[in-house]
Amino acid sequence: MKNFRITKNTITAAILGLTLTVTSCVEDLRQEPITEVTAASLYKDFGNYKNLLAKLYGGLALGGQSGGDGNGDIADIDGGASIYTRLLYTMQVITTDEAVNGWNDGSLHEFHKMIWTPANEFNNAMYYRLYTEIAYCNEFIKNTTDEKLNQNGISGDNLNEAKAMRAEAKFLRAQAYYHLLDLYGNVPFVDETTIGTVPQQMKRAELFTYVENQLKEAEAELKAPKMNEYGRLDKAAAWSLLARLYLNAKVYNGTERNADVIANCEKVINAGYSLKPDYASLFLADNHIANPENIFSVVYDGQKTQTNGGTTYLVHAAIGGTMKAADFGVNGGWGGLRTTKAFVQKFEANDKRGRFHTDGQTLEINDLANFNDGYAFIKYKNIKSDGSAGIHENWVETDLPLYRLADIYLMYAEATLRGGGGNMATALNYVNALRTRAGASIISNLTLDFILDERSRELSWEMTRRTDLIRFGKFTSSAYLWPWKGNVKEGTSVPEYRNLFPIPNNDLVVNPNLVQNPGYN
Repeated sequence: MKNFRITKNTITAAILGLTLTVTSCVEDLRQEPITEVTAASLYKDFGNYKNLLAKLYGGLALGGQSGGDGNGDIADIDGGASIYTRLLYTMQVITTDEAVNGWNDGSLHEFHKMIWTPANEFNNAMYYRLYTEIAYCNEFIKNTTDEKLNQNGISGDNLNEAKAMRAEAKFLRAQAYYHLLDLYGNVPFVDETTIGTVPQQMKRAELFTYVENQLKEAEAELKAPKMNEYGRLDKAAAWSLLARLYLNAKVYNGTERNADVIANCEKVINAGYSLKPDYASLFLADNHIANPENIFSVVYDGQKTQTNGGTTYLVHAAIGGTMKAADFGVNGGWGGLRTTKAFVQKFEANDKRGRFHTDGQTLEINDLANFNDGYAFIKYKNIKSDGSAGIHENWVETDLPLYRLADIYLMYAEATLRGGGGNMATALNYVNALRTRAGASIISNLTLDFILDERSRELSWEMTRRTDLIRFGKFTSSAYLWPWKGNVKEGTSVPEYRNLFPIPNNDLVVNPNLVQNPGYN
Protein backbone atom coordinates (compact mmCIF):
# COMPACT_ATOMS: atom_id res chain seq x y z
CA MET A 1 0.00 0.00 0.00
CA LYS A 2 1.25 3.46 -0.87
CA ASN A 3 0.92 5.25 2.43
CA PHE A 4 1.11 8.89 1.36
CA ARG A 5 -1.30 9.42 -1.49
CA ILE A 6 -1.21 12.64 -3.47
CA THR A 7 -4.78 12.83 -4.73
CA LYS A 8 -7.02 15.44 -6.24
CA ASN A 9 -9.07 15.27 -3.05
CA THR A 10 -6.14 16.07 -0.76
CA ILE A 11 -5.10 18.85 -3.09
CA THR A 12 -8.57 20.34 -3.06
CA ALA A 13 -8.59 20.10 0.71
CA ALA A 14 -5.34 22.04 0.80
CA ILE A 15 -7.16 25.08 -0.66
CA LEU A 16 -4.01 26.58 -2.05
CA GLY A 17 -5.31 27.30 -5.51
CA LEU A 18 -2.41 29.45 -6.66
CA THR A 19 -2.20 29.65 -10.46
CA LEU A 20 0.76 31.34 -12.07
CA THR A 21 0.29 32.69 -15.57
CA VAL A 22 2.98 33.16 -18.14
CA THR A 23 2.24 36.86 -18.24
CA SER A 24 2.36 37.75 -14.58
CA CYS A 25 4.81 35.47 -12.78
CA VAL A 26 6.42 38.23 -10.75
CA GLU A 27 3.12 39.77 -9.71
CA ASP A 28 1.91 36.40 -8.46
CA LEU A 29 5.15 35.56 -6.72
CA ARG A 30 5.08 38.66 -4.58
CA GLN A 31 1.53 38.07 -3.42
CA GLU A 32 0.09 35.54 -1.04
CA PRO A 33 -2.00 32.79 -2.66
CA ILE A 34 -5.66 33.74 -2.90
CA THR A 35 -7.67 31.31 -0.79
CA GLU A 36 -11.31 30.85 0.06
CA VAL A 37 -10.38 29.98 3.61
CA THR A 38 -7.71 32.05 5.30
CA ALA A 39 -4.41 30.43 6.19
CA ALA A 40 -4.89 31.64 9.74
CA SER A 41 -7.88 29.34 10.19
CA LEU A 42 -6.40 26.38 8.31
CA TYR A 43 -3.22 26.25 10.33
CA LYS A 44 -5.02 26.44 13.68
CA ASP A 45 -6.15 22.85 13.18
CA PHE A 46 -3.32 20.31 12.98
CA GLY A 47 -5.76 17.98 11.28
CA ASN A 48 -5.35 20.10 8.12
CA TYR A 49 -1.58 19.90 8.01
CA LYS A 50 -1.23 16.67 6.08
CA ASN A 51 -3.55 17.88 3.33
CA LEU A 52 -1.69 21.18 3.19
CA LEU A 53 1.60 19.31 2.87
CA ALA A 54 0.10 17.06 0.20
CA LYS A 55 -0.29 20.06 -2.08
CA LEU A 56 3.48 20.53 -2.01
CA TYR A 57 4.11 16.94 -3.00
CA GLY A 58 1.29 17.16 -5.51
CA GLY A 59 3.26 19.91 -7.23
CA LEU A 60 5.73 17.22 -8.32
CA ALA A 61 3.12 14.72 -9.47
CA LEU A 62 0.15 16.55 -10.97
CA GLY A 63 -0.60 19.44 -13.30
CA GLY A 64 -3.88 20.81 -12.05
CA GLN A 65 -6.50 21.03 -9.34
CA SER A 66 -8.71 18.22 -10.69
CA GLY A 67 -8.26 14.76 -12.18
CA GLY A 68 -6.66 14.31 -15.57
CA ASP A 69 -4.74 17.60 -15.24
CA GLY A 70 -7.88 19.73 -15.32
CA ASN A 71 -7.90 23.30 -13.99
CA GLY A 72 -4.18 23.53 -14.63
CA ASP A 73 -1.71 25.34 -12.41
CA ILE A 74 0.19 26.85 -15.36
CA ALA A 75 -1.59 28.97 -17.94
CA ASP A 76 -1.15 28.78 -21.72
CA ILE A 77 -0.06 25.13 -21.78
CA ASP A 78 -1.88 21.81 -21.54
CA GLY A 79 -2.10 20.63 -17.93
CA GLY A 80 -0.60 17.24 -18.74
CA ALA A 81 2.38 18.85 -20.43
CA SER A 82 2.96 21.14 -17.45
CA ILE A 83 3.86 18.42 -14.93
CA TYR A 84 7.08 19.09 -13.00
CA THR A 85 8.69 15.75 -13.85
CA ARG A 86 7.48 15.67 -17.47
CA LEU A 87 8.98 19.10 -18.09
CA LEU A 88 12.16 18.09 -16.28
CA TYR A 89 12.39 15.05 -18.55
CA THR A 90 12.05 17.33 -21.57
CA MET A 91 14.83 19.63 -20.38
CA GLN A 92 17.17 16.98 -19.00
CA VAL A 93 16.70 14.00 -21.33
CA ILE A 94 15.25 15.04 -24.69
CA THR A 95 18.05 17.60 -25.03
CA THR A 96 20.60 14.74 -24.93
CA ASP A 97 21.60 11.47 -26.56
CA GLU A 98 19.15 9.50 -24.40
CA ALA A 99 15.90 10.43 -26.15
CA VAL A 100 14.17 12.06 -29.06
CA ASN A 101 10.50 12.95 -29.34
CA GLY A 102 8.74 12.73 -32.68
CA TRP A 103 5.89 15.07 -31.89
CA ASN A 104 5.61 18.48 -33.49
CA ASP A 105 3.68 19.95 -30.57
CA GLY A 106 4.46 23.66 -30.61
CA SER A 107 8.15 24.23 -29.95
CA LEU A 108 8.80 20.79 -28.44
CA HIS A 109 10.95 19.81 -31.42
CA GLU A 110 13.46 22.55 -30.51
CA PHE A 111 14.87 20.67 -27.51
CA HIS A 112 16.66 17.76 -29.13
CA LYS A 113 17.82 20.04 -31.94
CA MET A 114 19.13 22.45 -29.30
CA ILE A 115 17.58 25.48 -31.00
CA TRP A 116 15.20 26.64 -28.23
CA THR A 117 14.45 30.34 -27.75
CA PRO A 118 13.09 32.51 -24.89
CA ALA A 119 9.64 32.12 -26.46
CA ASN A 120 9.63 28.32 -26.06
CA GLU A 121 6.43 27.50 -24.18
CA PHE A 122 7.80 24.33 -22.58
CA ASN A 123 10.87 26.11 -21.27
CA ASN A 124 8.60 28.82 -19.89
CA ALA A 125 6.29 26.25 -18.32
CA MET A 126 9.24 24.62 -16.52
CA TYR A 127 10.29 27.99 -15.13
CA TYR A 128 6.80 28.83 -13.91
CA ARG A 129 6.22 25.30 -12.59
CA LEU A 130 9.28 25.65 -10.39
CA TYR A 131 8.09 28.98 -9.04
CA THR A 132 4.62 27.57 -8.49
CA GLU A 133 6.18 24.89 -6.29
CA ILE A 134 8.21 27.52 -4.47
CA ALA A 135 5.07 29.58 -3.83
CA TYR A 136 3.28 26.56 -2.33
CA CYS A 137 6.28 25.83 -0.11
CA ASN A 138 6.64 29.46 0.96
CA GLU A 139 3.03 29.51 2.13
CA PHE A 140 3.48 26.36 4.22
CA ILE A 141 6.78 27.52 5.73
CA LYS A 142 5.41 30.98 6.54
CA ASN A 143 2.57 29.44 8.53
CA THR A 144 4.63 26.86 10.42
CA THR A 145 7.32 28.99 12.02
CA ASP A 146 7.97 28.25 15.68
CA GLU A 147 6.08 31.43 16.53
CA LYS A 148 3.05 30.50 14.42
CA LEU A 149 2.97 26.96 15.75
CA ASN A 150 2.99 28.32 19.29
CA GLN A 151 0.26 30.86 18.49
CA ASN A 152 -1.88 28.11 16.99
CA GLY A 153 -1.51 25.86 20.01
CA ILE A 154 0.34 23.08 18.18
CA SER A 155 2.12 21.07 20.88
CA GLY A 156 3.39 17.65 21.91
CA ASP A 157 3.64 15.01 19.20
CA ASN A 158 1.77 17.27 16.81
CA LEU A 159 4.46 19.92 17.24
CA ASN A 160 7.21 17.44 16.42
CA GLU A 161 5.30 16.26 13.35
CA ALA A 162 4.64 19.84 12.23
CA LYS A 163 8.35 20.64 12.42
CA ALA A 164 9.16 17.55 10.36
CA MET A 165 6.56 18.64 7.79
CA ARG A 166 8.12 22.12 7.71
CA ALA A 167 11.46 20.48 6.98
CA GLU A 168 9.87 18.58 4.09
CA ALA A 169 8.57 21.88 2.71
CA LYS A 170 12.06 23.38 3.00
CA PHE A 171 13.50 20.44 1.10
CA LEU A 172 10.93 20.73 -1.68
CA ARG A 173 11.61 24.45 -2.00
CA ALA A 174 15.36 23.82 -2.03
CA GLN A 175 14.89 21.16 -4.69
CA ALA A 176 12.95 23.59 -6.88
CA TYR A 177 15.70 26.20 -6.45
CA TYR A 178 18.28 23.51 -7.23
CA HIS A 179 16.57 22.90 -10.55
CA LEU A 180 16.37 26.63 -11.20
CA LEU A 181 20.09 27.17 -10.58
CA ASP A 182 20.89 24.11 -12.70
CA LEU A 183 18.63 25.03 -15.62
CA TYR A 184 18.67 28.84 -15.58
CA GLY A 185 21.61 30.05 -13.49
CA ASN A 186 20.84 33.53 -12.13
CA VAL A 187 17.16 33.69 -11.24
CA PRO A 188 14.70 35.80 -9.22
CA PHE A 189 14.57 34.89 -5.55
CA VAL A 190 11.45 34.73 -3.41
CA ASP A 191 10.88 33.19 -0.01
CA GLU A 192 8.20 33.36 2.68
CA THR A 193 9.15 36.96 3.47
CA THR A 194 8.85 38.27 -0.12
CA ILE A 195 5.54 40.14 -0.16
CA GLY A 196 4.95 43.46 -1.89
CA THR A 197 8.37 43.75 -3.53
CA VAL A 198 9.66 42.90 -6.98
CA PRO A 199 12.04 39.92 -6.68
CA GLN A 200 15.76 40.54 -7.06
CA GLN A 201 17.87 38.33 -9.31
CA MET A 202 20.18 36.08 -7.32
CA LYS A 203 23.55 35.00 -8.70
CA ARG A 204 23.99 31.31 -9.32
CA ALA A 205 26.78 30.97 -6.76
CA GLU A 206 24.66 32.72 -4.11
CA LEU A 207 21.73 30.46 -4.88
CA PHE A 208 24.03 27.45 -4.51
CA THR A 209 24.80 28.57 -0.95
CA TYR A 210 21.12 29.16 -0.22
CA VAL A 211 20.15 25.68 -1.43
CA GLU A 212 22.99 24.14 0.55
CA ASN A 213 21.95 25.90 3.75
CA GLN A 214 18.26 25.12 3.27
CA LEU A 215 19.00 21.43 2.79
CA LYS A 216 21.11 21.38 5.94
CA GLU A 217 18.31 23.10 7.86
CA ALA A 218 15.83 20.59 6.51
CA GLU A 219 18.10 17.67 7.35
CA ALA A 220 18.15 18.68 11.01
CA GLU A 221 14.38 18.24 11.39
CA LEU A 222 13.58 15.60 8.77
CA LYS A 223 12.83 12.13 10.06
CA ALA A 224 15.56 9.51 10.12
CA PRO A 225 16.06 7.43 6.97
CA LYS A 226 13.13 5.09 6.27
CA MET A 227 11.18 6.40 9.27
CA ASN A 228 8.71 8.56 7.35
CA GLU A 229 5.71 7.38 5.38
CA TYR A 230 6.43 6.03 1.92
CA GLY A 231 6.39 8.89 -0.57
CA ARG A 232 7.59 11.45 1.96
CA LEU A 233 11.06 12.83 2.52
CA ASP A 234 13.61 11.94 5.17
CA LYS A 235 17.23 12.75 6.00
CA ALA A 236 18.56 10.40 3.31
CA ALA A 237 16.82 12.47 0.63
CA ALA A 238 18.56 15.60 1.94
CA TRP A 239 21.93 13.83 1.86
CA SER A 240 21.20 12.65 -1.70
CA LEU A 241 20.39 16.11 -3.03
CA LEU A 242 23.34 17.63 -1.17
CA ALA A 243 25.61 15.08 -2.84
CA ARG A 244 24.17 15.98 -6.24
CA LEU A 245 24.58 19.70 -5.52
CA TYR A 246 28.20 19.26 -4.43
CA LEU A 247 29.01 17.01 -7.41
CA ASN A 248 28.13 19.90 -9.71
CA ALA A 249 29.64 22.66 -7.57
CA LYS A 250 32.42 23.41 -10.08
CA VAL A 251 29.73 24.25 -12.66
CA TYR A 252 27.58 26.23 -10.26
CA ASN A 253 30.14 28.27 -8.30
CA GLY A 254 33.59 27.32 -9.57
CA THR A 255 34.64 25.24 -6.56
CA GLU A 256 35.30 21.51 -6.14
CA ARG A 257 33.28 19.91 -3.34
CA ASN A 258 34.04 16.26 -3.96
CA ALA A 259 34.88 15.48 -0.35
CA ASP A 260 31.39 16.70 0.57
CA VAL A 261 29.92 14.46 -2.14
CA ILE A 262 31.60 11.46 -0.57
CA ALA A 263 30.60 12.43 2.97
CA ASN A 264 26.92 12.67 2.05
CA CYS A 265 27.00 9.51 -0.07
CA GLU A 266 28.49 7.62 2.87
CA LYS A 267 25.66 8.84 5.11
CA VAL A 268 23.11 7.35 2.71
CA ILE A 269 25.04 4.11 2.21
CA ASN A 270 25.44 3.65 5.97
CA ALA A 271 21.71 4.18 6.52
CA GLY A 272 20.90 0.64 5.46
CA TYR A 273 19.89 0.95 1.81
CA SER A 274 20.74 -1.86 -0.60
CA LEU A 275 20.32 -2.61 -4.30
CA LYS A 276 17.11 -4.22 -5.45
CA PRO A 277 18.22 -7.52 -7.05
CA ASP A 278 16.25 -7.11 -10.28
CA TYR A 279 16.92 -3.89 -12.22
CA ALA A 280 13.76 -3.99 -14.32
CA SER A 281 11.54 -4.25 -11.25
CA LEU A 282 12.67 -0.77 -10.17
CA PHE A 283 10.39 0.64 -12.85
CA LEU A 284 7.29 -1.55 -12.55
CA ALA A 285 3.84 -0.73 -11.16
CA ASP A 286 4.62 -2.22 -7.74
CA ASN A 287 8.04 -0.63 -7.37
CA HIS A 288 7.00 0.76 -3.98
CA ILE A 289 6.98 -2.74 -2.52
CA ALA A 290 10.13 -4.35 -1.07
CA ASN A 291 12.38 -1.75 -2.66
CA PRO A 292 15.42 -1.25 -0.40
CA GLU A 293 17.09 0.92 -3.05
CA ASN A 294 14.50 3.67 -3.13
CA ILE A 295 15.26 6.90 -1.28
CA PHE A 296 12.49 9.13 -2.62
CA SER A 297 9.99 8.71 -5.44
CA VAL A 298 7.09 10.69 -6.85
CA VAL A 299 4.04 8.57 -6.02
CA TYR A 300 1.34 7.49 -8.46
CA ASP A 301 -1.53 5.09 -7.79
CA GLY A 302 -3.40 4.89 -11.12
CA GLN A 303 -6.68 5.97 -9.53
CA LYS A 304 -6.49 9.28 -7.74
CA THR A 305 -3.28 10.55 -9.36
CA GLN A 306 -4.56 10.69 -12.92
CA THR A 307 -2.21 12.71 -15.08
CA ASN A 308 -0.72 12.70 -18.56
CA GLY A 309 2.64 13.48 -17.01
CA GLY A 310 4.79 11.38 -14.71
CA THR A 311 5.07 7.71 -15.53
CA THR A 312 1.86 7.76 -17.58
CA TYR A 313 3.78 9.89 -20.05
CA LEU A 314 6.97 7.82 -19.84
CA VAL A 315 5.07 4.58 -20.54
CA HIS A 316 2.59 5.70 -23.21
CA ALA A 317 4.90 8.05 -25.13
CA ALA A 318 7.55 5.33 -25.53
CA ILE A 319 5.13 2.89 -27.24
CA GLY A 320 4.62 2.93 -31.00
CA GLY A 321 5.23 1.04 -34.22
CA THR A 322 4.86 -2.73 -33.74
CA MET A 323 5.04 -2.51 -29.96
CA LYS A 324 2.10 -4.03 -28.07
CA ALA A 325 0.65 -1.67 -25.50
CA ALA A 326 -0.69 -4.60 -23.47
CA ASP A 327 2.90 -5.69 -22.81
CA PHE A 328 3.28 -2.42 -20.90
CA GLY A 329 -0.04 -2.66 -19.06
CA VAL A 330 -1.74 0.20 -20.91
CA ASN A 331 -4.41 0.69 -23.54
CA GLY A 332 -2.32 2.32 -26.25
CA GLY A 333 0.85 4.08 -27.26
CA TRP A 334 1.46 7.71 -28.11
CA GLY A 335 4.32 7.08 -30.54
CA GLY A 336 6.77 9.74 -29.44
CA LEU A 337 9.86 8.81 -27.43
CA ARG A 338 12.76 6.81 -28.89
CA THR A 339 16.51 6.94 -28.48
CA THR A 340 19.67 7.54 -30.50
CA LYS A 341 22.32 5.14 -31.72
CA ALA A 342 24.85 6.92 -29.52
CA PHE A 343 22.89 5.70 -26.51
CA VAL A 344 22.18 2.23 -27.89
CA GLN A 345 25.86 1.61 -28.55
CA LYS A 346 26.81 2.18 -24.90
CA PHE A 347 25.45 -1.22 -23.86
CA GLU A 348 26.98 -4.68 -23.97
CA ALA A 349 24.73 -7.35 -25.45
CA ASN A 350 23.99 -8.90 -22.04
CA ASP A 351 23.36 -5.65 -20.18
CA LYS A 352 19.79 -5.88 -18.90
CA ARG A 353 19.55 -2.10 -18.64
CA GLY A 354 19.74 -1.73 -22.41
CA ARG A 355 16.36 -3.05 -23.50
CA PHE A 356 15.31 -1.91 -26.96
CA HIS A 357 12.44 -2.64 -29.32
CA THR A 358 13.98 -3.00 -32.78
CA ASP A 359 11.23 -4.68 -34.82
CA GLY A 360 10.19 -2.18 -37.48
CA GLN A 361 12.64 0.38 -36.13
CA THR A 362 15.86 1.65 -37.69
CA LEU A 363 18.96 2.47 -35.69
CA GLU A 364 19.54 5.59 -37.76
CA ILE A 365 17.26 8.59 -37.35
CA ASN A 366 16.63 10.23 -40.70
CA ASP A 367 13.37 11.85 -39.69
CA LEU A 368 12.86 12.96 -36.09
CA ALA A 369 9.08 13.03 -36.61
CA ASN A 370 8.92 9.36 -37.68
CA PHE A 371 8.55 7.05 -34.67
CA ASN A 372 10.12 4.19 -36.63
CA ASP A 373 13.38 6.11 -36.93
CA GLY A 374 15.41 5.22 -33.85
CA TYR A 375 15.11 2.23 -31.52
CA ALA A 376 12.38 2.34 -28.90
CA PHE A 377 13.70 2.17 -25.34
CA ILE A 378 11.98 -0.04 -22.78
CA LYS A 379 12.18 1.10 -19.16
CA TYR A 380 8.95 2.03 -17.37
CA LYS A 381 5.93 -0.29 -17.40
CA ASN A 382 2.46 -0.36 -15.86
CA ILE A 383 3.02 -4.05 -15.13
CA LYS A 384 3.53 -5.59 -11.69
CA SER A 385 6.24 -8.05 -10.70
CA ASP A 386 3.81 -10.97 -11.03
CA GLY A 387 3.03 -9.99 -14.64
CA SER A 388 -0.40 -8.51 -13.96
CA ALA A 389 -1.33 -5.10 -15.29
CA GLY A 390 -1.66 -1.99 -13.18
CA ILE A 391 -4.99 -1.03 -11.69
CA HIS A 392 -5.90 1.30 -14.58
CA GLU A 393 -5.25 0.70 -18.26
CA ASN A 394 -4.57 4.36 -19.01
CA TRP A 395 -3.30 6.00 -15.82
CA VAL A 396 -0.01 4.41 -14.79
CA GLU A 397 0.65 3.59 -11.13
CA THR A 398 4.41 3.15 -11.37
CA ASP A 399 6.25 5.50 -9.01
CA LEU A 400 8.97 7.72 -10.46
CA PRO A 401 12.28 7.48 -8.56
CA LEU A 402 14.10 10.78 -8.03
CA TYR A 403 16.82 9.49 -5.68
CA ARG A 404 18.01 5.90 -5.36
CA LEU A 405 21.06 4.08 -4.08
CA ALA A 406 22.54 3.35 -7.52
CA ASP A 407 22.99 7.08 -8.11
CA ILE A 408 24.67 7.38 -4.70
CA TYR A 409 27.14 4.62 -5.65
CA LEU A 410 27.98 6.36 -8.91
CA MET A 411 28.37 9.77 -7.29
CA TYR A 412 30.73 8.26 -4.72
CA ALA A 413 32.80 6.69 -7.50
CA GLU A 414 32.98 9.88 -9.54
CA ALA A 415 33.87 12.06 -6.57
CA THR A 416 36.60 9.58 -5.64
CA LEU A 417 38.08 9.79 -9.15
CA ARG A 418 37.93 13.57 -8.91
CA GLY A 419 40.10 13.57 -5.79
CA GLY A 420 37.48 13.72 -3.07
CA GLY A 421 39.30 11.27 -0.82
CA GLY A 422 37.11 8.20 -1.17
CA ASN A 423 38.41 4.64 -1.37
CA MET A 424 39.07 3.56 -4.96
CA ALA A 425 38.55 -0.14 -4.25
CA THR A 426 35.21 0.67 -2.63
CA ALA A 427 34.24 2.83 -5.59
CA LEU A 428 35.08 0.00 -7.99
CA ASN A 429 33.03 -2.44 -5.91
CA TYR A 430 30.02 -0.13 -6.03
CA VAL A 431 30.19 0.18 -9.82
CA ASN A 432 30.66 -3.56 -10.28
CA ALA A 433 27.69 -4.23 -8.02
CA LEU A 434 25.54 -2.29 -10.48
CA ARG A 435 27.07 -4.06 -13.47
CA THR A 436 26.67 -7.48 -11.87
CA ARG A 437 22.99 -6.83 -11.28
CA ALA A 438 22.64 -5.75 -14.90
CA GLY A 439 24.48 -8.80 -16.28
CA ALA A 440 27.28 -6.64 -17.67
CA SER A 441 30.97 -7.56 -17.50
CA ILE A 442 33.01 -6.79 -14.41
CA ILE A 443 35.62 -4.06 -14.80
CA SER A 444 39.04 -3.75 -13.16
CA ASN A 445 39.60 0.01 -13.23
CA LEU A 446 37.61 3.20 -13.34
CA THR A 447 37.91 6.33 -15.46
CA LEU A 448 35.79 9.45 -15.51
CA ASP A 449 34.62 8.79 -19.07
CA PHE A 450 33.53 5.31 -18.04
CA ILE A 451 31.56 6.76 -15.11
CA LEU A 452 29.76 9.17 -17.44
CA ASP A 453 28.70 6.28 -19.67
CA GLU A 454 27.80 4.10 -16.70
CA ARG A 455 25.58 6.86 -15.32
CA SER A 456 23.75 6.92 -18.63
CA ARG A 457 23.34 3.14 -18.66
CA GLU A 458 22.16 2.95 -15.05
CA LEU A 459 20.16 6.20 -14.76
CA SER A 460 18.80 6.52 -18.28
CA TRP A 461 15.56 8.50 -18.50
CA GLU A 462 15.86 9.45 -14.81
CA MET A 463 16.42 13.13 -15.60
CA THR A 464 20.13 13.48 -14.85
CA ARG A 465 21.75 13.27 -18.29
CA ARG A 466 21.98 16.94 -19.34
CA THR A 467 23.50 17.92 -15.99
CA ASP A 468 25.99 15.05 -16.27
CA LEU A 469 27.07 16.01 -19.77
CA ILE A 470 27.57 19.64 -18.75
CA ARG A 471 29.71 18.59 -15.77
CA PHE A 472 31.93 16.61 -18.17
CA GLY A 473 32.11 19.40 -20.74
CA LYS A 474 30.26 17.38 -23.40
CA PHE A 475 26.78 18.88 -23.62
CA THR A 476 27.46 21.68 -26.10
CA SER A 477 30.99 20.93 -27.32
CA SER A 478 32.27 18.82 -30.20
CA ALA A 479 33.86 16.44 -27.66
CA TYR A 480 30.76 14.26 -27.87
CA LEU A 481 28.18 14.24 -30.63
CA TRP A 482 24.89 12.40 -31.07
CA PRO A 483 22.32 12.33 -33.87
CA TRP A 484 20.59 15.66 -34.44
CA LYS A 485 22.55 17.51 -31.79
CA GLY A 486 22.69 21.07 -33.09
CA ASN A 487 19.98 20.24 -35.67
CA VAL A 488 22.43 18.28 -37.81
CA LYS A 489 21.81 14.60 -38.54
CA GLU A 490 25.32 13.50 -37.57
CA GLY A 491 25.44 15.97 -34.70
CA THR A 492 27.45 19.14 -34.26
CA SER A 493 28.58 21.43 -31.48
CA VAL A 494 26.41 24.30 -30.34
CA PRO A 495 27.33 27.57 -28.59
CA GLU A 496 28.32 27.16 -24.96
CA TYR A 497 25.57 29.51 -23.79
CA ARG A 498 23.13 26.64 -24.32
CA ASN A 499 24.40 25.09 -21.11
CA LEU A 500 21.68 27.31 -19.63
CA PHE A 501 18.10 27.87 -20.72
CA PRO A 502 16.66 31.36 -21.22
CA ILE A 503 14.59 33.24 -18.69
CA PRO A 504 11.10 33.68 -20.21
CA ASN A 505 10.61 36.96 -22.05
CA ASN A 506 7.44 37.57 -20.07
CA ASP A 507 9.33 37.71 -16.80
CA LEU A 508 11.88 40.10 -18.22
CA VAL A 509 9.08 42.44 -19.23
CA VAL A 510 7.45 42.60 -15.80
CA ASN A 511 10.59 42.48 -13.66
CA PRO A 512 13.18 45.23 -14.39
CA ASN A 513 15.62 43.56 -11.98
CA LEU A 514 16.21 40.62 -14.32
CA VAL A 515 19.00 40.24 -16.88
CA GLN A 516 18.65 37.60 -19.60
CA ASN A 517 21.19 34.79 -19.83
CA PRO A 518 23.91 35.45 -22.43
CA GLY A 519 23.12 34.39 -25.98
CA TYR A 520 19.36 34.84 -25.72
CA ASN A 521 19.04 38.61 -26.16
